[in-house]
Amino acid sequence: MRARRALTVVAITTGLVLTVAGCGGGDDGGKKKTDTQSTTSSKGGGNKEEPEEQAEDKVLAEVTGGEGVTLTINSAVRDQGGFLTVSGKVRNGGSGRWVANSWRGEEQELQRNAASMAGASIVDKAGKKRYLILRDTEGRCLCTTFTPFKQGEEKTWYAQFPAPPDSATNVTFQIADMPPATIEISEGE
Repeated sequence: MRARRALTVVAITTGLVLTVAGCGGGDDGGKKKTDTQSTTSSKGGGNKEEPEEQAEDKVLAEVTGGEGVTLTINSAVRDQGGFLTVSGKVRNGGSGRWVANSWRGEEQELQRNAASMAGASIVDKAGKKRYLILRDTEGRCLCTTFTPFKQGEEKTWYAQFPAPPDSATNVTFQIADMPPATIEISEGE
């Protein structure tokens, strides 16, 4: 009887050891697979990074204003929360330092936003409505604030607005002395 019990305990212990060893072996294989995928992604062959790179490179509109400043709009995304986030890059193509003071807007409340995208607006021409930049409870814009731009310097920016109705697929982006830029809205996830 004791011999049977001992054999049963040995059989159960062996089975558990083999089961644990089998589970542990799967983790190493998963790590190797992940390492391979990471290497592929960093070389540009992975699918995860390609859409992000394409979104950054996509140009919805580009305008050049006074002092050689170029505004590029790379995305305009309507999210489910009722906001429209517009983003892109600003480049100082002028001959000297540039400060975005005139971009903060003319409203008294916006004067505290310094050199920023606070003066931006979007216009839904079909709906005949203008949307001003969103602000927090202290009057700060939901947008990028800039430090002075050196000659040739480029910076990224974003600005959030109330989203126009779903029927509005194209809007015009406006800020300070820059020419208006018509952009297409995409739907967020």
